[in-house]
Amino acid sequence: MSAHGILGALFHDAEEPRASDLEVAWYSAHLPRMDGPVLDVMAGSGRLLVPLLEAGLRIHGVDLSEAMLATCRKRLEASGVETELFRQNVTALNLPFRYAAAFVAGGSFQLLSDSTAALDALLRIRAHLIEPGVLLLDLFVPGGAEHPPGAAVVEVRTVAPVEGCRIGLRSETVFDVDLRRIDVTSRYERRDRHTITAREDETLALTWYTEDEALTLLADAGYRDIRIEPAARPRDDGRHFAVTARA
Repeated sequence: MSAHGILGALFHDAEEPRASDLEVAWYSAHLPRMDGPVLDVMAGSGRLLVPLLEAGLRIHGVDLSEAMLATCRKRLEASGVETELFRQNVTALNLPFRYAAAFVAGGSFQLLSDSTAALDALLRIRAHLIEPGVLLLDLFVPGGAEHPPGAAVVEVRTVAPVEGCRIGLRSETVFDVDLRRIDVTSRYERRDRHTITAREDETLALTWYTEDEALTLLADAGYRDIRIEPAARPRDDGRHFAVTARA
């Protein structure tokens, strides 16, 4: 599993700095408030973590990317809220706290493109859960799963995180339906005024699960009361859904 670098963190933070009110409300309604702290797994730069803290939930965050966590710390400071943040790989999660609930938002769980890594992550999360032991996953089946493009899909996007600075992203996405794998190769370029001041290359791999496959995966990891629900973060690109379960 890859982690965003400095330019990747800046780009995605500028492109989507905060979860929508709809997504925040969904998690607020599904997460327990009175039974102990909650863990935001693969929390990134705090897109969802910060507004949930502002809504009064007790939440810690964990992520593999130090660049994303650095951005998260700045957001926490700007918002006037505090919490515990950890830099760890979810497949080897070992934190000094136990949690009443955990969640993986925004389809991030699918960055665990290897099935063994996905199962390891679910087992490690489960080991950190106490009653009521709620787990929430936000998942999606990409549109390309049913109608894969015949060639790499090239996208070019630009954001302006601060005045006088622009970060461009050029990505190539390849679908392999047989392997259930999406490979994304990206290059970020930072321009200050008209001069390129930094470049960063990134490779990511994602997988996907149907609803039935997600149910099976969580059952194999020892979860119970597993249910499919409408997506926490509905979007137009493919089929999105949520999974709720208990440890």
